[in-house]
Amino acid sequence: MSADVHKRTFVVWVEDQPGVLNRVASLFRRRAYNIESLNVGQTHEPGVSRMTVVCHADSDTAKRIEANLYKLVNVLEVDDITHKASLIRDLALIKVRATSDNREQIVRLCEVFRARVVDVGPENLVIEITGAPGKIKGLVTVLEEYGIEEMVQSGAIALTRGVEPSMTRRNNSRPTLVA
Repeated sequence: MSADVHKRTFVVWVEDQPGVLNRVASLFRRRAYNIESLNVGQTHEPGVSRMTVVCHADSDTAKRIEANLYKLVNVLEVDDITHKASLIRDLALIKVRATSDNREQIVRLCEVFRARVVDVGPENLVIEITGAPGKIKGLVTVLEEYGIEEMVQSGAIALTRGVEPSMTRRNNSRPTLVA
């Protein structure tokens, strides 16, 4: 690979059908592209799901990934938003030990990171935070001294900024595979 290898973010609109996620993941596996993050969810359009796939690739590999995705039957559109103005966020839920003595300190830390407490138990708190992975890592770092009992972090979700719709589906031109 060339020197321009960096994190790439692809948004892939697919038909909401069984097996689509497996076909996309298998494509990455067969081509030995490592997926750093994969998130799939519903869109405002019935029958259409949206995948956000993050991986490391150079520009040639990124073009091949896009062309190979277009070859999959249920793929409607692919957009490499790596160099577009975008909003990219992760979500994390963190269960941290909390006593009556330190509960207030933990809540203040959450305020600093714009996180919020979503559940209070007798011996712990569950905190929700959204943002860039670095912001989440920062909160995790300061919460470690209290004792993190459990944590889950989603993959990235992304939207491009601006007024143009992200998915046109009117564009029938698909990229050709570069050898």
